[in-house]
Amino acid sequence: MTAASSASPATPGPVALVRRIVAALDRIPYAILGLAARVFPAAVFWQSGRTKVEGWSVSDSAVLLFREEYRLPLVDPVLAAHLAAIAEHVLPLLLVLGFASRFAALGLLAMTAIIQIFVYPDAWPTHGVWAAALLLVAARGPGAISLDRLLFAGRGSERRG
Repeated sequence: MTAASSASPATPGPVALVRRIVAALDRIPYAILGLAARVFPAAVFWQSGRTKVEGWSVSDSAVLLFREEYRLPLVDPVLAAHLAAIAEHVLPLLLVLGFASRFAALGLLAMTAIIQIFVYPDAWPTHGVWAAALLLVAARGPGAISLDRLLFAGRGSERRG
């Protein structure tokens, strides 16, 4: 009996095993991927937004942060703190609900770019992960688990599940 003939046909070789794994991964529905790409970046921005408010007002510490640490060019720190607090509450909520998802993702992608360029340029690995998830939603839509799909199904606004 040779070594080749002793191998069981039921034992897959490495190539067959890789193909089976890839095939299994291909069966993950986009609805799940789209949901994850919406929820996880939304959570990051929501948590950041919560640190900027006290009750219904933007906190003095948030304004101080924009004045002393962030120092965005051409934008008044008071205005920047208010805009950021609003955006970090509204856009994540839209993303989680899957409503106006592509636009919410683009808004958070713009915020990510501003943070990367002007505030924390060394944090590109983290910002890259956010950007990848947000680009997926902007390019492919929110997926089937979304208000966008529920409200606009059959109108051509969503091409993929």
